[in-house]
Amino acid sequence: MIDKIELTKVVEEYISDKEMFLVDITVSPDNEIVVSVDSDNAIDIDSCIALTRHIESIFDRDVEDYELEVGSAGLSSPFKVLRQYKKYEGQEVEVLSKAGEKLTGVLADVNDANFTVVTVQKIKPEGSKRKVEVEVKKTFAYDEVKYTKYAINFK
Repeated sequence: MIDKIELTKVVEEYISDKEMFLVDITVSPDNEIVVSVDSDNAIDIDSCIALTRHIESIFDRDVEDYELEVGSAGLSSPFKVLRQYKKYEGQEVEVLSKAGEKLTGVLADVNDANFTVVTVQKIKPEGSKRKVEVEVKKTFAYDEVKYTKYAINFK
Protein backbone atom coordinates (compact mmCIF):
# COMPACT_ATOMS: atom_id res chain seq x y z
CA MET A 1 0.00 0.00 0.00
CA ILE A 2 1.22 3.47 -0.87
CA ASP A 3 2.11 5.67 2.10
CA LYS A 4 0.01 8.86 2.13
CA ILE A 5 2.79 10.90 3.75
CA GLU A 6 5.31 9.83 1.12
CA LEU A 7 2.81 10.54 -1.67
CA THR A 8 2.06 13.97 -0.20
CA LYS A 9 5.79 14.82 -0.23
CA VAL A 10 6.08 13.73 -3.88
CA VAL A 11 3.09 15.84 -4.92
CA GLU A 12 4.16 18.91 -2.91
CA GLU A 13 7.70 18.76 -4.33
CA TYR A 14 6.34 18.54 -7.87
CA ILE A 15 3.90 21.45 -7.53
CA SER A 16 6.20 23.68 -5.44
CA ASP A 17 7.33 25.69 -8.47
CA LYS A 18 3.92 25.75 -10.14
CA GLU A 19 0.76 27.79 -9.55
CA MET A 20 -1.02 24.71 -8.18
CA PHE A 21 -1.52 23.85 -4.54
CA LEU A 22 -2.52 20.60 -2.88
CA VAL A 23 -6.06 20.39 -1.53
CA ASP A 24 -6.39 16.75 -0.48
CA ILE A 25 -5.05 13.25 -0.93
CA THR A 26 -7.01 10.13 -0.05
CA VAL A 27 -5.68 6.62 -0.13
CA SER A 28 -8.24 3.87 0.40
CA PRO A 29 -7.43 0.42 1.80
CA ASP A 30 -7.83 -0.88 -1.77
CA ASN A 31 -5.04 1.47 -2.91
CA GLU A 32 -7.43 3.80 -4.71
CA ILE A 33 -5.72 7.17 -4.68
CA VAL A 34 -7.44 10.51 -5.27
CA VAL A 35 -5.31 13.64 -5.49
CA SER A 36 -7.12 17.00 -5.55
CA VAL A 37 -5.25 20.14 -6.54
CA ASP A 38 -6.32 23.72 -7.11
CA SER A 39 -4.85 26.95 -8.38
CA ASP A 40 -5.44 30.64 -7.84
CA ASN A 41 -6.31 30.85 -11.54
CA ALA A 42 -7.38 27.62 -13.19
CA ILE A 43 -6.28 24.00 -13.48
CA ASP A 44 -6.13 22.60 -16.97
CA ILE A 45 -6.22 18.96 -17.96
CA ASP A 46 -2.58 19.05 -19.07
CA SER A 47 -1.48 19.99 -15.54
CA CYS A 48 -3.42 17.05 -14.10
CA ILE A 49 -1.95 14.69 -16.70
CA ALA A 50 1.58 15.91 -15.96
CA LEU A 51 1.08 15.38 -12.22
CA THR A 52 -0.37 11.92 -12.86
CA ARG A 53 2.67 10.96 -14.95
CA HIS A 54 5.02 12.28 -12.30
CA ILE A 55 3.33 10.21 -9.57
CA GLU A 56 3.39 7.13 -11.83
CA SER A 57 7.12 7.66 -12.44
CA ILE A 58 7.78 7.51 -8.69
CA PHE A 59 5.32 4.76 -7.69
CA ASP A 60 5.43 1.76 -10.02
CA ARG A 61 1.91 0.52 -10.79
CA ASP A 62 3.13 -3.05 -11.25
CA VAL A 63 4.71 -3.12 -7.82
CA GLU A 64 2.15 -1.08 -5.87
CA ASP A 65 -1.04 -2.08 -7.82
CA TYR A 66 -2.95 1.18 -7.34
CA GLU A 67 -5.66 3.17 -9.05
CA LEU A 68 -4.89 6.89 -9.44
CA GLU A 69 -7.19 9.84 -10.04
CA VAL A 70 -5.75 13.36 -10.22
CA GLY A 71 -8.14 16.26 -10.62
CA SER A 72 -8.95 19.77 -9.64
CA ALA A 73 -11.06 20.57 -6.62
CA GLY A 74 -14.54 21.06 -8.01
CA LEU A 75 -16.20 24.44 -7.98
CA SER A 76 -18.97 23.07 -5.78
CA SER A 77 -16.63 21.16 -3.47
CA PRO A 78 -16.21 22.33 0.14
CA PHE A 79 -13.03 24.23 0.95
CA LYS A 80 -10.40 22.08 2.65
CA VAL A 81 -7.35 24.34 2.92
CA LEU A 82 -6.77 27.98 3.89
CA ARG A 83 -5.54 28.88 0.41
CA GLN A 84 -8.98 28.04 -1.02
CA TYR A 85 -10.56 30.50 1.41
CA LYS A 86 -8.06 33.16 0.31
CA LYS A 87 -8.75 32.36 -3.35
CA TYR A 88 -12.46 33.10 -2.92
CA GLU A 89 -12.10 36.17 -0.69
CA GLY A 90 -14.51 38.80 -2.00
CA GLN A 91 -16.73 36.14 -3.61
CA GLU A 92 -20.08 34.80 -2.50
CA VAL A 93 -19.87 31.61 -0.42
CA GLU A 94 -22.22 29.27 1.37
CA VAL A 95 -21.42 28.30 4.96
CA LEU A 96 -22.99 25.60 7.11
CA SER A 97 -21.94 25.84 10.74
CA LYS A 98 -21.75 22.85 13.05
CA ALA A 99 -24.59 24.50 14.99
CA GLY A 100 -26.80 24.09 11.90
CA GLU A 101 -26.80 27.72 10.75
CA LYS A 102 -26.66 28.03 6.96
CA LEU A 103 -25.92 31.35 5.33
CA THR A 104 -24.82 32.79 2.04
CA GLY A 105 -22.74 35.93 1.87
CA VAL A 106 -19.51 37.50 0.73
CA LEU A 107 -16.29 36.08 2.14
CA ALA A 108 -14.88 39.31 3.53
CA ASP A 109 -11.89 38.52 5.69
CA VAL A 110 -9.68 35.45 5.82
CA ASN A 111 -6.82 34.85 8.22
CA ASP A 112 -5.11 31.89 9.88
CA ALA A 113 -7.58 31.71 12.79
CA ASN A 114 -10.98 32.50 11.24
CA PHE A 115 -12.95 34.01 8.39
CA THR A 116 -15.78 36.53 8.14
CA VAL A 117 -18.87 36.37 5.95
CA VAL A 118 -20.93 39.49 5.23
CA THR A 119 -24.63 38.92 4.61
CA VAL A 120 -27.42 41.34 3.80
CA GLN A 121 -30.49 40.97 5.99
CA LYS A 122 -33.76 42.86 6.06
CA ILE A 123 -34.42 44.18 9.55
CA LYS A 124 -37.31 46.33 10.72
CA PRO A 125 -35.91 49.03 13.00
CA GLU A 126 -37.99 49.92 16.05
CA GLY A 127 -40.54 52.58 15.19
CA SER A 128 -40.11 52.08 11.43
CA LYS A 129 -42.80 50.90 9.04
CA ARG A 130 -40.48 49.25 6.56
CA LYS A 131 -37.66 46.82 6.71
CA VAL A 132 -34.23 48.08 5.70
CA GLU A 133 -31.28 46.13 4.38
CA VAL A 134 -28.40 45.89 6.82
CA GLU A 135 -24.99 44.28 6.36
CA VAL A 136 -24.29 41.72 9.06
CA LYS A 137 -20.80 40.35 9.65
CA LYS A 138 -20.42 36.85 11.06
CA THR A 139 -17.02 35.46 11.97
CA PHE A 140 -16.35 31.73 12.11
CA ALA A 141 -13.40 29.72 13.36
CA TYR A 142 -12.54 27.00 10.83
CA ASP A 143 -13.44 24.24 13.29
CA GLU A 144 -16.93 25.75 13.78
CA VAL A 145 -18.11 24.95 10.24
CA LYS A 146 -19.18 21.73 8.58
CA TYR A 147 -18.40 23.23 5.19
CA THR A 148 -17.75 26.39 3.27
CA LYS A 149 -18.07 26.39 -0.50
CA TYR A 150 -18.32 28.74 -3.42
CA ALA A 151 -21.93 29.81 -3.96
CA ILE A 152 -22.91 29.21 -7.55
CA ASN A 153 -25.41 31.89 -8.46
CA PHE A 154 -27.44 31.88 -11.69
CA LYS A 155 -28.88 35.39 -11.34
